[in-house]
Amino acid sequence: MKEITLQELEQLQKDSYLLVDIRDEAARNYGMMPGAVAVSFDREYEEVEKDIAALPQDKILVFYCDYGRKTRDFGDIAFLEDREHYSLSGGYTGYVCAKVSEFGDLEERREKAELSIRKKFHKQLFSPFAKACKMYHLIEEGDHIAVCISGGKDSMLMAKLFQEIQKHRQCNFELTFLVMDPGYNKENRALIESNAKALGIPVTIFESEIFDAVDTIEKNPCYLCARMRRGYLYSRAKELGCNKIALGHHYDDVIETILMGMLHGAQIQTMMPKLHSTNFEGMELIRPLYFVRESDICAWRDYNDLHFLQCACHFTETCSTCHEDGTTSSKRLETKKLIAKLKETNPYVEANIFASVENVNLDTVICYKKDGVRHHFLDDYEN
Repeated sequence: MKEITLQELEQLQKDSYLLVDIRDEAARNYGMMPGAVAVSFDREYEEVEKDIAALPQDKILVFYCDYGRKTRDFGDIAFLEDREHYSLSGGYTGYVCAKVSEFGDLEERREKAELSIRKKFHKQLFSPFAKACKMYHLIEEGDHIAVCISGGKDSMLMAKLFQEIQKHRQCNFELTFLVMDPGYNKENRALIESNAKALGIPVTIFESEIFDAVDTIEKNPCYLCARMRRGYLYSRAKELGCNKIALGHHYDDVIETILMGMLHGAQIQTMMPKLHSTNFEGMELIRPLYFVRESDICAWRDYNDLHFLQCACHFTETCSTCHEDGTTSSKRLETKKLIAKLKETNPYVEANIFASVENVNLDTVICYKKDGVRHHFLDDYEN
């Protein structure tokens, strides 16, 4: 498919073309180009042909994927023979990088992002962040916390919230904003650095070769990648004198994990607000966004016209399959949809799922594990 650059696209009349996003739903949920329509190509030929035929016949079709490779490498498609069509060079990633490069006054942008946390989104973002830190004792006197930044919306906001709470000086603690480059391509690395600079986050970057290590893994590479990244982060954080690492999991991650454990893992468990490391003595993992809703994070991102990537993985075009806990986006998206469907008839379903793991009645549990030891209700039933 012939390519068209963003610069060439901007020279066309806006009403002369139509952007067609062919990425999967998980990636699209993270952001789309303005005015684009979604047409997934991972379906039967006839279904795709029908959707394309329904698009306005007088429009030039400009297809885009994550990096521009998938659309560029499309072979001849019969139902496009009579339509003027192009592949957007660089894909959605190229668009996001271009938007970031258009940042004007960086100081003004930083101030706006920080003011929005203190004012407009104080109740939605800072208050639940501070609540989790206080309730679960996530920040303590003398802590040195490695705030782990992947480059996405969650970890970038978490960094800003840490900067804000540090200004309150309720206890003395240090922060290191830690970015691991596991093998990003240069565009993704530059995007993370540009966003950090625009938001006033002084990042410490170190490199690893994790992407190369999992490149040849066919079965569940994302799970292995997530485990390796966690280990590298612990190791470097400890080298820097940190006693805690902070990850950007939010409220929605927690309730989805609870439900996924039941539906796909046949177990009842949750994503804990903090954990002792089993492999790195003296280190803890904390999740200060535990009470923060994903929709509020997205609202903050959009209000400040910020653009982040969902995943900067280089070894798969469908990089949205990655998740920090190693689960695939298809299962998580399926669970997210299920929760949304249940919420239509029960507005409290999310809060109930979250609270369910705080209200476990062991008298009504058949079997449970404690410190790796299995306990069955029949063990002391006669007593």
